[in-house]
Amino acid sequence: MSPTEPRGPEVDALLNLLNEQRVFEPSADWRAYAIANDPSVYERAAADPEAFWATFAAELEWSRPWTQVLDWQPPHAKWFVGGQLNASVNCLDRHVRTSRRNTAALIWEGEPGDRRTLTYWDLYRQVCQCANVLKSLGVTKGDRVAIYLPLIPELAIAMLACARIGAVHSVVFGGFSAEALRDRINDAQASLLITADGGYRRGQIVPLKQTADEALTGTPSIQNVLLVRRQPGEMFPVHVKEGRDHWYHRLMQDASADCPAEPMDSEDMLYILYTSGTTGKPKGIVHTTGGYLVGTYATTKWVFDLKDTDVFWCTADIGWVTGHSYVVYGPLQNGATVVMYEGAPDWPSKDRFWEIVERYGVTIFYTAPTAIRAFMKWGTEWPAKRDLSSLRLLGSVGEPINPEAWMWYHEHIGRRRCPVVDTWWQTETGHIMIAPLPGLTSLKPGSATKPFPGIVAEIRTGGGVAVAKGGGLLALTTPWPGMLRGIYGDPARFVDQYWTRWDDGVYFTGDGAHVDEQGDYWLLGRVDDVLNVAGHRLGTSELESALVDHPAVAEAAVVGRPHEIKGQSIAAFVTVKEGIIATAGLSDELKEHVVRKIGAIARPDQILFAADLPKTRSGKIMRRLLRDVAEGKALGDTTTLADPNVIRRLKDEYEALES
Repeated sequence: MSPTEPRGPEVDALLNLLNEQRVFEPSADWRAYAIANDPSVYERAAADPEAFWATFAAELEWSRPWTQVLDWQPPHAKWFVGGQLNASVNCLDRHVRTSRRNTAALIWEGEPGDRRTLTYWDLYRQVCQCANVLKSLGVTKGDRVAIYLPLIPELAIAMLACARIGAVHSVVFGGFSAEALRDRINDAQASLLITADGGYRRGQIVPLKQTADEALTGTPSIQNVLLVRRQPGEMFPVHVKEGRDHWYHRLMQDASADCPAEPMDSEDMLYILYTSGTTGKPKGIVHTTGGYLVGTYATTKWVFDLKDTDVFWCTADIGWVTGHSYVVYGPLQNGATVVMYEGAPDWPSKDRFWEIVERYGVTIFYTAPTAIRAFMKWGTEWPAKRDLSSLRLLGSVGEPINPEAWMWYHEHIGRRRCPVVDTWWQTETGHIMIAPLPGLTSLKPGSATKPFPGIVAEIRTGGGVAVAKGGGLLALTTPWPGMLRGIYGDPARFVDQYWTRWDDGVYFTGDGAHVDEQGDYWLLGRVDDVLNVAGHRLGTSELESALVDHPAVAEAAVVGRPHEIKGQSIAAFVTVKEGIIATAGLSDELKEHVVRKIGAIARPDQILFAADLPKTRSGKIMRRLLRDVAEGKALGDTTTLADPNVIRRLKDEYEALES
């Protein structure tokens, strides 16, 4: 399905209401003491964006200086051309030479309550040891390493060790299924898998090694497996294949802590991260070294006003881009103290997050609207039990935040004294693109406000006409340092996916947005066939392919419907094969089948069996009408359908099911 523009009248009515909401101005202290407090920075960045980004780049450590800031041959960009640097050096080495050497880099807490603190010196030594372990297993510059771990320090260590020797890491979220892991390993042709015996989630053991073993039955490129023991002593028996599987702790014992860093060209690949797209196959988004490091460094420093005394907690899993950019690379480049927590926010009680904030004196807290809406549902008594006075700034990421959630967050977590920076960006952009600067920006509940200095965004009609005020499609009209450099192994898809909506070298984000009279942006969610479920992007084609893979299913169409906690939930319309009886048991079986194919995050909330699906005369399924059904709206235009009665029957059945 081609992207469509957001529905104008409904969006305009909503945003007119939002624009009447209270505006929060920066306090006098924020205006005086914020790192970014000069209003002219926007004009200076717009006048010379290359010089603006080069100023941040100069704050990093380069083994060879760049000769050209930007080489832009649309849609291909090269940033800091000719320069050499290393991500691990910029996150570690340059800090261990200073007084930060003995500062806490990672404060980690496991879900069962076990805790570890690694100083910058500790982290540096363990990264060097891990890098030497990787080399002992035959990993060299340019090799791909798949990482499938729980949220434990070894995940960050493994990423930085790969970066140190020039290997390309591909982190796979620990909630993904064996098949999803296998697909990502095979696409990247990874030679090594780093995994663990297990992890913890809501008091249960997640058997990662067991899932990995299932995936490895079809991954011919994997030569070795590095196996991390999550707890001293075995959590439970795991299969260890002689000659292929190697215990991490045993190899680390004998590994040297001396590992010189590999000089990396600015445009050398740093990592591949897979994200859902509008076709069934996930896309391997490629990020390179120099521009990505500069973008994450700059945005972490300015958007979060990051200072030496801060304790920074981004609650994202490192399996997603938010964890890459704002748990690992952005904060560690800035020399921050980073909190990592392995488990669920409500285990063993619903104040677990606030207990962690209180215990470690967290000052900056960055989480998703999905989590905030869950906190709201649980009630104000949980945060009220804890001392949250250390907090000075709150952030939101992953999906548009509704004004009610913004206000609740501001009042009950920030206690009306913390700015809330709502951030918009994507896996593809690498770093924050639209967000307030807390010492400069007037905050509006529900708005991501203005593009970061040096970023140029625009609202466009489907035909490419710029919209000065109102709604449309969000475009990025100039290159930025952390932008994706391609889709791994599929250059044609890279161009087609992001650069062909308009013909003037402009990036199409796939999101709808609205710009108000003050030039503030209000994000409205996806306009393509990608769902945003609890901040996780899931392609409808990938979900449909998983359903159709089941032997009972003839056809399937998946749409999103509004959900008060997750933002969107998954509704699947399924036609079964001749002779198959649609039952509640089959519905449960199909949900579990999707979980096996993709992971628990992809479990459909609803499955509605249909004798037929609404199609045009040419045979195209009309998902637009299925969305109307799932959202309880009046049906849109049905004149192009081969049989309009199909959608009417589905609507009646769906309403009966809901009642």
